[in-house]
Amino acid sequence: MTVTTGKDEGHEALRLGVNIDHVATIRNARGGHHPDPLRAAHIAIEGGADGITAHLREDRRHISDSDIARLKAELTRPLNLEMAATDEMVAIALKHVPNACCLVPERREERTTEGGLDVVGGASHLSTVVDKLKTAGIRVSLFIEPEPAAIDASARVGADIVELHTGAYCVRALEDDVTGVARELERLKVGAELAHAAGMEVHAGHGLTYNTVKAVARLPQIVELNIGHFLIGEAIFGGLTAAVQHMRALMAQARRET
Repeated sequence: MTVTTGKDEGHEALRLGVNIDHVATIRNARGGHHPDPLRAAHIAIEGGADGITAHLREDRRHISDSDIARLKAELTRPLNLEMAATDEMVAIALKHVPNACCLVPERREERTTEGGLDVVGGASHLSTVVDKLKTAGIRVSLFIEPEPAAIDASARVGADIVELHTGAYCVRALEDDVTGVARELERLKVGAELAHAAGMEVHAGHGLTYNTVKAVARLPQIVELNIGHFLIGEAIFGGLTAAVQHMRALMAQARRET
């Protein structure tokens, strides 16, 4: 996202993108208009979000086409459209021109995005998609595993940004697997360094919580975290504003510790 990065006591401030997909999941469970993802986006921004992320899936299981149109028309912060690299989604992105598009793998049977994009195997197709989006003035991010081959391929297809998949790290943390946590954090650290050295902006996300965010936030090359499901879940108990504010506070504390 093209948000100006500020400073926090001498350290680069870390941006927070809030994913509002699962507000739409709750709405769609019953139908109608409530709760409204656009309202959630405004509240998240009031709480300190630097941008809003929304994933328009092929099966429209949560965010709808009309949600994207309304978000683009009304947001006061950048919109990051998560999408599969399909002709349908490219056409929608070119119609609405969000600030950024994050290309993700997508399978109908998955509950959530289960891994990084196969940039190596899909390089030819992805290069065409990236070129179309960038020509329209849209920044392009690829959601990938923190692996050297994926990072190198992302640079070669022309991505502006890579978003490193933090899911494996978060799973190991939930399992109290100390060795696994250390291994996954090292993968993220090396991946962030390689991507930064290749000239790409580095983001990260997937599965991050209050308990897992600080270790990722300490990686200096990462300039943005995208967090959704956990924040929407916490909002049930204490409100979305408070959840976003607390996450931002943890991110800022982690940056001061670097």
